[in-house]
Amino acid sequence: MILTEYFRKNALRRQRSSIPTTILPLGKVSSAIAFIDVEDPSFNECKNSLMIFFRENKIKGEIFFFDLRRIGKGERLITSVTNTILKRDLNWYGRPSSEKLAWLDSFQEVDMLISLLPDSSFLSIFTAGYCKARCKVGRVQLRGGIFDIVVADPSGRTLSEAESFEAMKTILKKIQ
Repeated sequence: MILTEYFRKNALRRQRSSIPTTILPLGKVSSAIAFIDVEDPSFNECKNSLMIFFRENKIKGEIFFFDLRRIGKGERLITSVTNTILKRDLNWYGRPSSEKLAWLDSFQEVDMLISLLPDSSFLSIFTAGYCKARCKVGRVQLRGGIFDIVVADPSGRTLSEAESFEAMKTILKKIQ
């Protein structure tokens, strides 16, 4: 456990993006990446809502999927392998493979990251910190103060990804 924590802290320190972040008005956002969890029941609704939001606001948007389920022999992957982090893409201490990080790196000058991941796991912290976006929006503030805007679930209630994104859209549209 101590060795795992050492490697995780080292990876977070060494591979965190050095690009300064700030709150950006929606009108200045031309490209975005969204992180969503495939295991959320509202996954399809959320994916469609994100694509509509990107189209309506003339944002070149990409969605990066997190699918850490155990996939059986008869099951098929419901997202593209290219932009999905699977359990097998993680190394022994939980860092995504170089191939997945290269995919994230392929987006030069990303303006906004929208993370709809509801937890503060190492994978969430690492990928949000690694992403080279100029503005980062999330549901839970992560260790190190990664997000510029946090739209938290109301106390006593856990929102689905789709509900959480609807709340984020309302706030993002108000920022001028």
